[in-house]
Amino acid sequence: MVGAQTPVKKATKPSQASPTINGKAVYTQYCMPCHQIDGSGVMNMNPPLIKTTYVLGDQTRLINILLKGYNKGVVIDEDEYTNPMPSFSYLSDTQIAAVLTYVRNNFQNKASAITAAQVKKVRSSK
Repeated sequence: MVGAQTPVKKATKPSQASPTINGKAVYTQYCMPCHQIDGSGVMNMNPPLIKTTYVLGDQTRLINILLKGYNKGVVIDEDEYTNPMPSFSYLSDTQIAAVLTYVRNNFQNKASAITAAQVKKVRSSK
């Protein structure tokens, strides 16, 4: 048809990635070198993330570990892990919430999500 115009599609906003996808990306970049691809950790150095009370328990404690780091030995299933964990306070509240939600719902874990609002509250209560 002469003079007919092709309909123009409206631009759509890109969909926001789910926390699981963002969390996996954050985990891969910052956590995997120490805690391994499967969350199993490194014997006597970096603790596993599989079904531990640190991962599945108190959310505030877990958020604080990422915000402040952890420089104490920890015993999990009768094995001691002594490698210090650095602070990841430079990550955004959203990144921390995403990675913690990812860890709490992978590696055989099933636990509630952690929100950016929770991280923000813990961060501001220093």
